Amino acid sequence: MRSPGRSIRSKLMLVVLATTALALAIVAIALVSYESRAYEKTSVDALMTQAQILGRASAPALLFDDPAAARDNLALLRLQPRIEAAAIYTTSGRLFAGYGASDRFGPGSLSSTAADGYAIGDGEIVVHRRIVERGDVLGTIFLRASYGLAARLRDYLEILAIVLVASLLVALLLSAALQRTITQPILAVAGVARQVIERRDFSLRVGKTTNDEVGVLVDAFNAMLSEVGRRAEALEASNAVLSRETAERREAEDALRVSNRRKDEFLAMLAHELRNPLAPLRTALEILRRRGADPAMARDARDMMERQLRQLVRLVDDLLDVSRITTGKLALRTNVVPLQDVIASAIDTAKPLIDERRHALGVDLPPEPLLVDADATRLSQVLSNLLNNAAKYTEPGGRIELCVRADETEARVSIRDNGIGIAPEMLNAVFAMFAQADASLERVHGGLGVGLTLAQHLIELHHGSIAAKSDGLGCGSEFVVRIPRAAATSEPAPAPYPDGDAGTPARVSV
Repeated sequence: MRSPGRSIRSKLMLVVLATTALALAIVAIALVSYESRAYEKTSVDALMTQAQILGRASAPALLFDDPAAARDNLALLRLQPRIEAAAIYTTSGRLFAGYGASDRFGPGSLSSTAADGYAIGDGEIVVHRRIVERGDVLGTIFLRASYGLAARLRDYLEILAIVLVASLLVALLLSAALQRTITQPILAVAGVARQVIERRDFSLRVGKTTNDEVGVLVDAFNAMLSEVGRRAEALEASNAVLSRETAERREAEDALRVSNRRKDEFLAMLAHELRNPLAPLRTALEILRRRGADPAMARDARDMMERQLRQLVRLVDDLLDVSRITTGKLALRTNVVPLQDVIASAIDTAKPLIDERRHALGVDLPPEPLLVDADATRLSQVLSNLLNNAAKYTEPGGRIELCVRADETEARVSIRDNGIGIAPEMLNAVFAMFAQADASLERVHGGLGVGLTLAQHLIELHHGSIAAKSDGLGCGSEFVVRIPRAAATSEPAPAPYPDGDAGTPARVSV
C-alpha cells in the first residue's frame, strides 16, 4: 500500500514559511546591495572632497616649492582616523610631501599624469586627485584609507538574521492559527469523499462552515455528488441519441449508395448518348466518300452530320455546365433586359424541335416590356430547355402553352404541355442530378438527365425559383419559373440570341 505523504496542514505551513523566508531573503539581498553601493559612494565622495580641500590648500606650497607647508597641511589628516596615509606628488612624479607610513609612497609610485579616480581592494580605498591652479596641473594628491564595508555588512547581516528568525516564528504562529479555518473544511471534504468511495453512497454531504473560497469548494463538491446521481439518466439519454445518430448514419449511407448507383447509371447513359451519333456520322462519311454519289443524298448526309454534331456539342456543353456547378464556377453576366426578348430567343432555339414534332405552341405575353435583371443567354437557355423538354415528352401533334404573368416584385413564366406527365413520386426528384423517370438505355427519349438540374441552378443564381407540377402520368406537366423584376427606371440591354455569344451559347439540354 502506498505510504501517505505530507498532510495538507504541513504543506500549507511549509508554503507560508518558505514564502516568508524567500521574501525576507530577497529584502536582505536588496538591502545589502543598496548598502554596498551607498557605502562605496559615500566613502569615495568624502575622500575626494578631502583630497580637493588639501589640494587647494597645498597649491601655494607647490608653486613656491615649500614642502614643509604641504606637510603641515597633510598633518591635519590626523583628525581623520580612517585615513592611513597621504602624499603629494609633483607633475614629474617626485614625492613632494607625505603623511603616515612614508615607505608606502616612494618616488614614482603614482604617475604624474594619472586622472582623478579611486581603487578598492584588500580592505582599503585609494583615491588620487590632481591639484589644479588656474588651469595648470601642479601635482597630484594621494589618499589611502581603510574601507570598512565588510564590518558594516556583518552588522547588517546580524540584524537581518534576527529579523528573519523573528518573522518565521510569527509566520509559524499565524499559520497555525489560520489553518484551522482553511484545512478543516478541506479535510472534511476528503473524509466524505473517502466514505463515498467505500460505501457508494452519493447522498452524503459536507457541512458548509464558511462563505469564502473553501465554502465554494464545499458547495461544488456537494453539487458534484448531486450530479453523479443524475448521470445514469444522462447516460441513458446519450445512448438514445447515439442510436438515433446511428440510424441517421445508416440513412446517409443508403443515400450515398443511391447516389453512387445514379452516378453509375449516368456514366452508362453518357456512354450510350455519346455513341448514338457516331453510327449516323460514320454512315454519312461513307456516303460522302463514294464517288458519283447522288447530290441530294450527299446533301442529306451533310444535314444529318450537322444534326448529330450539334447533338454531341449539346452533350459536351451540358457536361461542362455540370462541372461548373459542382466546382462553383458557374457565374452570370447580368444586364437589365426585356423578358419578352429572352422568351423570343428561347422560342427561336426550340422552334425546330417543336415544328419537327408538329406541336402547337401558344404564347401569352404582356403588351408592355417586362424588365428583369438577368443573364439573357443563360435565362434563354433555361426557357428553351423547358420548351424542348415539353416538345420531347409530348406525343406528336400535342400542344404547348407559354404564359407570362407579373406583379410588382416578380415575373412568372409558365410552360405547360399535354404530354406524358410526371409520376407523383418523381415530382420532388426531377431537379436532382442525373434523375430521369426512365433510366434504361432503351428509353425512347434521350438525354443525360442534367437539364433540369442546370435550369434550377441557373434560376437560383438569378435569385428566383423553378417548380414542377403534374397531376400524374398521362396528365401533362407544367414548369413555373419565378424571377425578380428589375427597377422600372433601368435601361434595358439587348437580349443576345443563340448565336450572339460564342463563349456561352444558348442551347437545349437533352
